[in-house]
Amino acid sequence: MATERPPTIDPVAAERWHILPATPSPWLHEEVARRMEERLGWIKLKPANWVHWEPLRGGVQAHRLLTQRYPGASCHVIEPTPALLQAARQALSQPWWSPARWRAAPVHFEVPPQASVQMLWANMALHMAVDPQQLIAQWHRLLAVDGFVMFSCLGPDTLRGLRSLYESLGWPAPAHEFTDMHDWGDMLVNAGFAEPVMDMERITLTFASPERLLQELRELGRNLHTQRFAGLRGRQWHRQLREEMSRRLANPQQQGSLGLEFEVIYGHALKPVPRLKVQAQSTVTLDEMRTVLQKNKPGQPQG
Repeated sequence: MATERPPTIDPVAAERWHILPATPSPWLHEEVARRMEERLGWIKLKPANWVHWEPLRGGVQAHRLLTQRYPGASCHVIEPTPALLQAARQALSQPWWSPARWRAAPVHFEVPPQASVQMLWANMALHMAVDPQQLIAQWHRLLAVDGFVMFSCLGPDTLRGLRSLYESLGWPAPAHEFTDMHDWGDMLVNAGFAEPVMDMERITLTFASPERLLQELRELGRNLHTQRFAGLRGRQWHRQLREEMSRRLANPQQQGSLGLEFEVIYGHALKPVPRLKVQAQSTVTLDEMRTVLQKNKPGQPQG
């Protein structure tokens, strides 16, 4: 596995995308979050506090599902800019007159202390990160020992039909390359996570027209490919794109509709007790030593 950032993501384009004003969570993101939330039934740990990573794009409705599953757990919401954080506060907060506001566990709109949360939830964010390994390492630092990360992202078979269409016409790719789930598993282990579990599914969305399909793609993200079109295209190009979509993406099961396939990857992994590296001369932080000593007290199970 390569140890460098994905070669097809333009860092400038990625930064611009992340600071764009918030829009309603895309339907696909909300649906993926709903399916991922069902997977929490497999996990016995009930977090006392957790992080919701970028919920404005990841799923506002999903936030409500998570608070219902863990009604007593406090939450830290993280967004990339102060403006987006304020928008998240407005979107996620209960009205002042609602009884649910006073019964609910607190929601903090700030980054929690390191090693302080038992769950980090990140829906459909990782495939848009310019440096995913750095992001995974950040998640690892926020989690307490025995906490877990729960995430989803798009996989490499996403938009196969659209990629084939662009390639046949000699156009640059319509999206950057997405990472395989096995590589995500390797990155989790390299960051210090243990027992990564990865699975995937394919979801086909159908659209009544090319215009509706293009609208959905704009809501889902942007083309961050370094070799994407360098400038704006004209009306003739746009007309050709719509015509080719109508011809090549026609869904044989539903006459008159266009189909687009998405590969969705789900993953979760645990943060284990840190292993002390023994060398001729070793340096161990005080926090690492304290964690190991507390975990290995007499009478406690050994890992």
